[in-house]
Amino acid sequence: MFSPSIGPLFLCSQYMYLVKTPFVLRWIYPSLVWRKKTESKVIYLTFDDGPIPEVTPFVLEALEKYQAKATFFCIGDNIRKHPEVFQAVIDGGHLIGNHTFNHLRGWDTDDDVYLENFQRCQELVQTNYFRPPYGRIKKSQVSKLQEEQPGIKIIMWDVLSGDFDVNLSPEKCLKNVLKHACPGSIIVFHDSIKAFERLEYVLPRALAVWHKLGYRFETL
Repeated sequence: MFSPSIGPLFLCSQYMYLVKTPFVLRWIYPSLVWRKKTESKVIYLTFDDGPIPEVTPFVLEALEKYQAKATFFCIGDNIRKHPEVFQAVIDGGHLIGNHTFNHLRGWDTDDDVYLENFQRCQELVQTNYFRPPYGRIKKSQVSKLQEEQPGIKIIMWDVLSGDFDVNLSPEKCLKNVLKHACPGSIIVFHDSIKAFERLEYVLPRALAVWHKLGYRFETL
């Protein structure tokens, strides 16, 4: 049985998540963006939880090597703490998304509090792109966001790298993304301290493989 909220559903290591999002979730929640329909070799790289001084510049450098553009779903409080890193993301030509001000889990948060936290981040990012932290958001929160923020695009994913999983080896993390990525995939990485051991290994190697296969990397 599926929950009325959206969230990871499969046990892998100590976390509950699926690497590849099943079709049934995309069917149940059609107003959310899970992937892009395209025949072209395009991958949409996304990075959650930054900006972080120890990690985000590494990501920007890796992307620049392949002229790759990505979408960064930023936490408002991290923007407040690290405005110069946030500006570097913008200067790199990347798209900015809202990830709430305090990385709130929608399932555990009152709707009004959740929307206020979204708006607090929105004052800093001014974007139509939003990703719910943890991928967990109530249907009522979806409805209120779409009502109060016309044009909002709530972005999910079809490939979850698992880089946040401290029990996942970097090699397995790389295998996850290479196995499941396909044209139009929205892939989730995290420019966070927790994910950095896996991200540092996976991102340059995945970019090299995809580049060799003829993929290009665009913002959402």
